Amino acid sequence: MSKTIEIVVTPTGQTHVQTKGFVGSDCRQASRFIEQALGRQTGEELTAEFHQQASQQQSYQQRH
Repeated sequence: MSKTIEIVVTPTGQTHVQTKGFVGSDCRQASRFIEQALGRQTGEELTAEFHQQASQQQSYQQRH
């Protein structure tokens, strides 16, 4: 799956940054520079990809 960062600017000037194809917290690292350039963050919505990878890492750590 390819990795993309989508930036949406609404007619009112609000921006939304959405990452696709990243697993776990890699999305936060990849989009950090864009979020900093856009200014203050007012919210965050985590995708299923973020939670799925976090669960897999946790399971792996518990078994070892």
